[in-house]
Amino acid sequence: MNEFLQFLTEPLALRSLWACAVIGFSNGFVSATVLLRRSSLQIGTLSCALLPGIALAILLFGLVPLIILPGAILAGLLVGLGSLFVSRTSRLDHDTSLSILHTTAFALGYIILIRIGLQQKVDDWLFGNITGMGNSDLWVAYITGSVAVLGLTVLQRPLLIYLFDPRGAASIGIPVRAFSYGLFALIILVLVSSLQAVGAFLTLGLMVAPAATVYLLTDRAEWLFWGGGLIGAGGSVLAFCLSYPLGWHPGATIIVVLGVLFLLAYLFSPKYGLFRRR
Repeated sequence: MNEFLQFLTEPLALRSLWACAVIGFSNGFVSATVLLRRSSLQIGTLSCALLPGIALAILLFGLVPLIILPGAILAGLLVGLGSLFVSRTSRLDHDTSLSILHTTAFALGYIILIRIGLQQKVDDWLFGNITGMGNSDLWVAYITGSVAVLGLTVLQRPLLIYLFDPRGAASIGIPVRAFSYGLFALIILVLVSSLQAVGAFLTLGLMVAPAATVYLLTDRAEWLFWGGGLIGAGGSVLAFCLSYPLGWHPGATIIVVLGVLFLLAYLFSPKYGLFRRR
């Protein structure tokens, strides 16, 4: 225990704890939109589409964090918004378009990274390495999270109308198409900011579980945002504290803790739990 407490006083641990809180809260806050628009699996496939942007940025400019992150954002936007465009201009639905584009992009990125000899870095980007986050990574996460939380808070009322009734939203003048593209872009930015923490494969849990847990506890849609943020931040910090004494991978521990919180809500929620009083 003394060794663990001493570890928490080190700059590496403090930076990692701050990263857990910031990334957990922003992902949990945004997870409300993912839940309400019923696009969880789409976001999971989209997170893997970030890899080719990383690969091309490294291939062209080397391991420069300030270049790698824009590369990931560009790849995510091209695949995410590109799939929306293809689905709107062809007979294919959005899921099909996204599946084709994301698997092709992921395969291309993986080939490039292996060819340039970065197998270890591939593991970090796929499964996360929160203790390896530098100050620049933390600032990116903080700025991105702030933009996401502020934007969704300011636009919460028209956003909820759009999420629950797109046709009704269009009839009262809400720019539905702009909201659709804008939400996709915002989700991609938050995904990129959490890539270093939990990786492309695990980020889906951080982007979905917090709001899903709150959804089992309340009927009020606006609570999904702040409740999801608090669960995301609290669960991530708790997971990091558990990962050190247990010797578990921090990113994977975050998803396990959030999964356990969801399971507890599923079992014991007073209103919607499996063991609720009937």
